[in-house]
Amino acid sequence: MVTSSDQQYREAIRSLSDRIVAAQKPIRILDAIQWTAPVREDFFARGCREQPAVDAEYYRQRPLGFDPAAVRGEFHAIQRDAVKTLGQFNPVAKVMARICREYQMAVRMLEARGSADFSQLSQELYGAASDAFHAGDPSLADLGALMADTLGNIDRSEALRPEPKTITAAQAVATLQQRLSAVFADSGGGVRVLLDDGIVADAAAGADYLKVRRDAMFNAREVRLLEVHEGWVHLGTTLNGQAQSVCTFLSKGPPSATVTQEGLAILMEIIAFASYPARLRKLGNRVRAIAMAEDGATFLDCFGFFREQGFSDDEAYNHTARIFRGSAPELGPFTKDLSYNRGFILLYNFLQLAVRRGRLERIPLLFCGKVTLEDIPVLAQLQEEGIVEPPRFLPPQIADLNGLVSWMAYGNFLGRLNLDRIEADYAHLV
Repeated sequence: MVTSSDQQYREAIRSLSDRIVAAQKPIRILDAIQWTAPVREDFFARGCREQPAVDAEYYRQRPLGFDPAAVRGEFHAIQRDAVKTLGQFNPVAKVMARICREYQMAVRMLEARGSADFSQLSQELYGAASDAFHAGDPSLADLGALMADTLGNIDRSEALRPEPKTITAAQAVATLQQRLSAVFADSGGGVRVLLDDGIVADAAAGADYLKVRRDAMFNAREVRLLEVHEGWVHLGTTLNGQAQSVCTFLSKGPPSATVTQEGLAILMEIIAFASYPARLRKLGNRVRAIAMAEDGATFLDCFGFFREQGFSDDEAYNHTARIFRGSAPELGPFTKDLSYNRGFILLYNFLQLAVRRGRLERIPLLFCGKVTLEDIPVLAQLQEEGIVEPPRFLPPQIADLNGLVSWMAYGNFLGRLNLDRIEADYAHLV
C-alpha cells in the first residue's frame, strides 16, 4: 500500500527527474562538435596533405543554441534542490547530483571547443586510452594493441572471407523495420526505421526511431549488427527509460551512461553472434588512434595510421574526424570512442561477479533505461520499492539468462588459466 508519505517521495523524485530531462534537452554533444561537409571537401581538395581547417573560430561560428551559463546554473539548482528535498545521504539524490555534475562538465566541454581544454574535459567524462582498470592491469591502449595483433592474424586467414555489400539502405530499412516492429510490438506507437541524408554514421538511433544513411551499403551481417546494437540496446533502453513513471531521468543518459550503453551494445553484439572481426578491428584501431592523439599525434598522423591499416581515404577521414571532432587537428582527441571497449570490459567484469555471487536479478537492470553501471545497487533498491519499473524490453539472451550464466560460469575459471602456458601446450595443434 502506498502511503501519503510514499506518494510525496515519489512525486519529489518525479519532479526532479523531469527537471533533469528538461535541462539536458538543448545539450546535443555530437551535433555541436561534428565537422561539416565543407571541412571534408577542403581537406580532399588539398590532396589530404594539410591539416583540416578547424580551430576555435570555426566553432565560434557555430553557436551552441543555448546559454551555457544558464544551463549550468539550472543543473546546479537541481543538484541543490535534490539534496534539500531528498536529503544529502539519499541514494537517489546522490545519483541525481552526479548526473547534474556530469552535464555541467559536458557544457564546459562544449564551451571549450577548439581548445586544449576540450580534450582534457573529454577525458574526464569518457576516460583516456592510458587509463588502467586496476593497478598493474593493462590499459585501453594495451587492449587496442593486443586486438590488432590477434585480429591481424585472423585477417590473414582465408576461413573468414569478406562479405560484399549488396544491400541498399532502402532494403536495410525494410528489413530492420520488419524485425524491430516484431521486437517492440508492445511499445504503443512502435518504432520507425527511416532513410536519412544528414547523418555521418551508417545508422543512428533516436527516441523511437532508427535512421539509416541513404547512400550507405550493407551486407547481411551488418544489418544484423544494426538490429542488435542500435535496436535491441539503444532503442530498447530508450523505450524502457521512457516507460519509467517516476525516475524519468532514465530516459536520457549523461556521458557516464554512454560508456555503459556502448559497452552493453558491444556485449550484445558478441553474445548474439552478430559481431565479426572487422568490426572489432575497427574499434581497436580507434583506441590506438586515440592513444596516439593523446601522445601528441595530429589529424594527419592518425589519418595516415588508418590508411596503413588498409582503410580507404574516405574511411580513414571518417575515423579520424570522429577522434578530433570538437577539438582541433593538433590539440588532442575527443575520447568518446573509447566507450565501446571500456564499457564492454566493465560490463563483462560486472556480469562475471553477478554470476559468481548469484545476483542474477541485477543483470536485467542494465536495460531499465540509460543507466550507469555504478548506479545498479541504487536501481535495485528502487526496483524493490516500486519506484523503478523492470525493463519491458529485453534481448532474448537477457530475458532468458541460462545461456549467459553458463558461459560466465566457465569464464570465471577460464580467466584464471595461463595463456602463455596454453599457447605452448597447444602449439603443435595450430
